Amino acid sequence: MSSRLESAVRRFANTDRGGFSGGLIASLAVAAGYVPIAISFGLLAVQSGLPPINAVLVSALIFAGASQFVLLSLLAGGAGMFSALFTIFLINARHIFYGPTLSRKLPRHLARIPRAWLAVGLTDEVFATSLARLDQIPEHQREAWYLGLELGAYTAWVGGTVLGVASGERFAHLPAVAQHAIQFVLPALFMALLLDLASRDVLIVVLIAGATTLLALQLLPAYQAILIGMVAGALTTSLGRSRYA
Repeated sequence: MSSRLESAVRRFANTDRGGFSGGLIASLAVAAGYVPIAISFGLLAVQSGLPPINAVLVSALIFAGASQFVLLSLLAGGAGMFSALFTIFLINARHIFYGPTLSRKLPRHLARIPRAWLAVGLTDEVFATSLARLDQIPEHQREAWYLGLELGAYTAWVGGTVLGVASGERFAHLPAVAQHAIQFVLPALFMALLLDLASRDVLIVVLIAGATTLLALQLLPAYQAILIGMVAGALTTSLGRSRYA
């Protein structure tokens, strides 16, 4: 399986240089937000008692951004592995909505990499960047562009984790203000990428989903509030489409 994926990636690099390299360049904006957050994760993981190699493996194998912090807090709080994994699954269930949206922008008749492999690198920021940029990419280069975007983001996240693990003591003495600012980078980046879409309909969906989530947070755990916000956003989109159908 891994050899097939490696050969597919190499084929992209050789035959779709414009698309693949363009995706790598587009990933720089995502990487700028990922590196400080991943450093913070590596630091926190080691401080929580996770062996350095395990901290890096969590980022390399799970690659779930903010969900990795939730996983750490659950395990540190004594939650069982099944409970922790189920909670992470619920938090990341939003990707169920992301996949079909992106799939429509990646022509199936030009597909050379199985969609399941491409889904591995899907994150909030990759989704937002793709949603804003894919329509501007020639169809025959979209898959290569998307792969470059994913690989750039993934490399930044894993590399940042390695930096955090290796330089734990240095980052442990950052001022409290800087530590809190680092935690805000990821949601701020996601919102900036969403605003780049700049359409009135998208902004309405974002506002309704965000407001619903904030209200639900007053009564429910975070992962349940996020799911309710997602449903509210999806319903808003569906109602909008049915009105203009």
